[in-house]
Amino acid sequence: MQEYDHEFADFIYYTPGDLDKEGRIWPVRAGRCIAKPHYKVGPKRIECYSFHFVREGRVRLEFDGHHVELQKDDMFCLFPGRTYYYCMLPSDEPLQMSWIAVDGDRVEGLLELAELSPDRPYREKLAASSVKTTADRLIAALAVAEKWNPAVSLSLQALVCELFAGLVPESATVPSSEPAGWIKGCMDYIELHATEGISVQQVAEFAGVNRSHFSYVFASQVGLPPMKYIQKVRMEKAKRFLRETDATITEIAFSLGYPSLYSFTRAFKIYFDSSPSTVRKARRAE
Repeated sequence: MQEYDHEFADFIYYTPGDLDKEGRIWPVRAGRCIAKPHYKVGPKRIECYSFHFVREGRVRLEFDGHHVELQKDDMFCLFPGRTYYYCMLPSDEPLQMSWIAVDGDRVEGLLELAELSPDRPYREKLAASSVKTTADRLIAALAVAEKWNPAVSLSLQALVCELFAGLVPESATVPSSEPAGWIKGCMDYIELHATEGISVQQVAEFAGVNRSHFSYVFASQVGLPPMKYIQKVRMEKAKRFLRETDATITEIAFSLGYPSLYSFTRAFKIYFDSSPSTVRKARRAE
């Protein structure tokens, strides 16, 4: 460790590549420190998310007009764009900390799962041996990552995810904003396969949840039951085919997965209150 005014510390820096950014989460820097008696940091702001693990001693963290006193095996997280100040408190052991800073658009949602927020950016007695071991492994990997390459990127991503896995309590539930992610995936799946006669059960299996739960969440997020959404996608495709192609109505019916011209024409007329031939004629008249 190098000696500085307030501490002995190692600072490790990492520059992410395209593969890191495709993973939407990546390390930025890391380090370790042993505090001197007058150790203090801030007030300061950072541009990423920084996890600080208290290894020995005690520290006082100040944030948004609040403060908390933390000790060995506690941890805190600095959020971007917010002002922080922290300093060493008297203790039998000098303050020792390690830290890992990460960035990417996945971080905020994972922090919610880890029950860390700007209003409560700390967890007490969280740094279990598995978390500390993962943090040490990630810091060690960053220390030897002299030159970026895909293997290094994937290895670091795995360690960052393992670190979050250790931070997330077993009782954690998916936040209310999270279902939109997998529901969007189901909507994309329907858009891609609606013409193949897929069922609601198949989409639920794609999502990895039971049908009743899938139908409830889908309807609450999208505003339509999944069966009606599948029908909506097929009908919108039908209207596009009628307006933008010269395919016959029979071709369109079979292309959209209907077993006969009659079943397609009937479904179309119920949905749009107009027949396919009427829509086709209206396009020709434009």
